[in-house]
Amino acid sequence: MIDSPLTELRDSRLDEAGLQCFVKRDELLANRPDSPLCGNKYRKLYYHLERVKQERLDTLVTFGGAYSNHLAAVAEAAHWLGIKAIGIVRGEEVQPLNYTLQNARKAGMKLVFTDRTHYRALTRGEEEVFGIIDARPEDTCVLPEGGTHALALRGCAHLMTNIATDYVTVACGTGGTLAGMITALPEPMTALGFSVLKGDFMSEAVRQWLPGHHRGTWHINNDYHFGGYGKWQPELLHFMRDFRQRHQISLDPIYTGKMCYGVFDLIRKGYFARGSTITIVHTGGLQGIPGFEQRFNLTL
Repeated sequence: MIDSPLTELRDSRLDEAGLQCFVKRDELLANRPDSPLCGNKYRKLYYHLERVKQERLDTLVTFGGAYSNHLAAVAEAAHWLGIKAIGIVRGEEVQPLNYTLQNARKAGMKLVFTDRTHYRALTRGEEEVFGIIDARPEDTCVLPEGGTHALALRGCAHLMTNIATDYVTVACGTGGTLAGMITALPEPMTALGFSVLKGDFMSEAVRQWLPGHHRGTWHINNDYHFGGYGKWQPELLHFMRDFRQRHQISLDPIYTGKMCYGVFDLIRKGYFARGSTITIVHTGGLQGIPGFEQRFNLTL
């Protein structure tokens, strides 16, 4: 698996707090510029795709909402491998399709729309899935919503290869990326996950993927979801624009924007001891920006 670079941030706020901070530029980990198959999506899918090639499977099937980075990444992966892709989309079809679904369809993914109740049932069992799609189980790789799976954790563990700071931070949607990182987390490093969903359940979501014993220390912060998944406030967008102007690094409003906002707010509050070093993991997700702008009629 190829790796991504570390970029040190030069920022007066870090200087004042006596901190050193790096960004793990996983958004640059892609098979082509602007590809949705990048960052943690590339890492989560890596070993699944190796299995697909080894077993000569001809179809990828997965699930997601209408703005899902995972759906976009699987569509790109299937196109790259020259195989079929089927995306089961939560909710009714709305025309015109948004940016994410348009590009998934252009990449060759067949989109199957289903109501939310039926969708939940489909994500729980492969037998139900094969009742509504034209594919043979023996030729198909079914990927879970969000891509989190034991093989995905193995891919995300590689994120830690060249990180050697006191703290490492990452945005959490399903908790899979953080769980994979924790399996390779050295002592005494601390991992901080920032939940982008409203509620106090992410710790348990991460814990269920971990073996009975694991190294390192980790915590989940639930304070920077901005109202829940896909929700936002003006101060979040202001922070993202300012961050891009300062560092020439774009963030997305669903995952990395919230996580970085949280990190710098904790810096302002004195959470990190002077002299500490921090690595912020940029997990990608930039393909979602055009759809976000279209949906809310704004420019990031």
